[in-house]
Amino acid sequence: MDLTCKNYIKRAQNELNLADIILKLSIDTKIQLNLLKLLETETYFSAVIHHSYFCIFYSAKAYLLSKGIKTSPPEEHKNTFKEFEKLVEVGVVDVELLKIYKEMIIRADTLLGIFSEERKKRGNFTYHTLSQANRQPAEESVDNAVTFFKHIYNLIE
Repeated sequence: MDLTCKNYIKRAQNELNLADIILKLSIDTKIQLNLLKLLETETYFSAVIHHSYFCIFYSAKAYLLSKGIKTSPPEEHKNTFKEFEKLVEVGVVDVELLKIYKEMIIRADTLLGIFSEERKKRGNFTYHTLSQANRQPAEESVDNAVTFFKHIYNLIE
């Protein structure tokens, strides 16, 4: 694995760690009181969704790079998604990975479904809804990011 690929994997792991930390902070009022000295409980579920998405994005970038495929601005997110989609369509990414996502099958029937769903949620929940309403999608996002990251990491190794 080259240095750039390693850096994307590290960035993906960092985004995943941060999403998990923010989720725990949003759920555990004792942490909020001790750490932030808040008088009222606050939630940061939109940030969880945002960082989960970026975990998936950087994982996909690392995987593409490991296959010699580079994406860059403009439209880096769109191009990364399209290139990853091509690899799934031609069978480079094992279809068996899809079994991991049984709960996501309702929303998507391919590995791309998770990436696509997270992109959509990032837009919807970052710009259009209140953070407090987003606990369930935030928890799903972290679960999806964990699954996606682990499998991409194993494919690259």
